[in-house]
Amino acid sequence: MSETVRCLRVTVQGKVQGVAFRWSTVRAARGLKLTGWVRNNPDGSVSCLAEGAVASLNLLLRYLHHGPPLARVDGIISDWSEATGMYHEFEVTH
Repeated sequence: MSETVRCLRVTVQGKVQGVAFRWSTVRAARGLKLTGWVRNNPDGSVSCLAEGAVASLNLLLRYLHHGPPLARVDGIISDWSEATGMYHEFEVTH
């Protein structure tokens, strides 16, 4: 029986730019065998889209609630949907 694959979109608000949030998210997502992207937003938040096993996505979501040591997460908006399968790795985008 194969694991369910889903898509998770997340926007993280707080002190999340200039604190290695994107790169630590890349490291966490790749370690969990997820694909997708993470980027800074003009409003100071960080957004990511990740696809993979639901268990791994839940672990990434848990990580995003605190991020790297210098980050301060004030809020998270998340949305689940069907995976598209269009990503082959997890990377920083602009």
